[in-house]
Parts: sequence; structure tokens; C-alpha cells
Amino acid sequence: MSRDGETGATGVDPEQLWLGHLQPRRGRRPAYSREAITAAAVELADAEGLEAVTMRRVAARVGAGVMSLYSYAPDKETLLELMVDHVSGELPTTVAPTGDWRADIKAVAHLQRALMLRHPWLPAALSTRRTPGPHTLAFMERALAALRPTGLDGAARLEVFAQLTAFVVGHVTHEIAQASASQAPGRAAAEARYLAAVAADGHHPELAAALSAPGRPLTPEATFTRFLNRLIDGLGTE
Repeated sequence: MSRDGETGATGVDPEQLWLGHLQPRRGRRPAYSREAITAAAVELADAEGLEAVTMRRVAARVGAGVMSLYSYAPDKETLLELMVDHVSGELPTTVAPTGDWRADIKAVAHLQRALMLRHPWLPAALSTRRTPGPHTLAFMERALAALRPTGLDGAARLEVFAQLTAFVVGHVTHEIAQASASQAPGRAAAEARYLAAVAADGHHPELAAALSAPGRPLTPEATFTRFLNRLIDGLGTE
């Protein structure tokens, strides 16, 4: 990866990233903290999108020289790892399981969705492999504890958590795209007229039946909850 802020194939060493910084530093006290640099990158992504996050832009935001940032994050891929874990620190991790694993894991999913909506760049950042940092691991512990009453072994619970996270990432990605598309003047009305015409042409009886079914709440929250209920309520135990 070049040092121009472009993301390439990941070469992040998770031991160096998450454990190396715990080693005592020698020499002069650093001028900036890794946390401050990461927070600046998150603010930039929140305001302008993930594409705006380059080492040069982050350096300007914290008032540092570009080269000085490479001792904290040697490339953008490392910075993304730090950003993902930084915002994961917003997720509550000390809530004890209630024993109702379906309700508890649904709560986990709703928290993930809310986090991704606050940081719309997060689904894209999670689309490639990430090594969980300390905040991510803490939330994962909460989810795995919530799944304990299922009787699933540890590996299966990890799979359920991964499946749940993938569902939330996909749903929020679609939700954000739909919200953006709906802002186009007349788009929603045109889509409704088109589907009504297709349903009436006699060639799509299943679609016609679906469109004539009683309406359901179409708010983003209600739609997410319905989809989530289908996913979680359909999970069995091994």
C-alpha cells in the first residue's frame, strides 16, 4: 500500500496493532495520541464519507505533519481497523443477559444497527476482514453470553454472531441506499405506479397477491424489526 491514503490488500498485523501499543514507550513523550488521531478520522468519515479519510486529511485535522502520523497508523488499512474499534466503544457491554436469548440477541442487533446509522461508513468498513479490537471483543462477549442459553457450543455461537452482524451490515447498507434514492423527486410515486402496472398485467400473479396483501408498517425501524424477528425466531438449537 502506498502512503497516499489509498486502501489496498490488508497487511495489518493484529498482534502489533492491538498488543504492541501496550508495550512501554521509550524516549520523548509523543506529541499526539493514537486515540486522538483515530477520533479525528472518525469525525472526517462521519462528515464526508470513508473516501475522504486519507492520511493527509487526518493529519491536517489534528494539525500534524503527514509523516508524523505513520508511527501511529502506518497506512489507511490500519487506520480503518482503529476507527472500527473506536466507534465500537459506543456499544454498551455491561448489560447482563436476561436469560431470554432471543430478546437479548435482538437487542444486540438493534444496537449494531443504531451504531451503523450514526456512522454510515461503518458497514463498508466492515465488509472486509477485520481483527476485533478491545471494544469489539467486549461487545462480542456480551453477544456470546446472550446466546449461552441456546445450548450451542462456542463455535456455533460465534457463527450466529457473525451471521447476525452480516445481516445488520447488509440491511443497513440497503437502508442507507434506499434513503438516498428516496430523496430523488417523484421517485417513490413513479415506482408505485410501475409496480401497480406490472401487477395488473396478468403475468405476475404472485406479485399481484403480495401487493394486495394488508399493509405493514414501512418505517425503517419496523422493517428492520420484522426482518430481524424472522432471522432470530427461525434459529434452532443443535
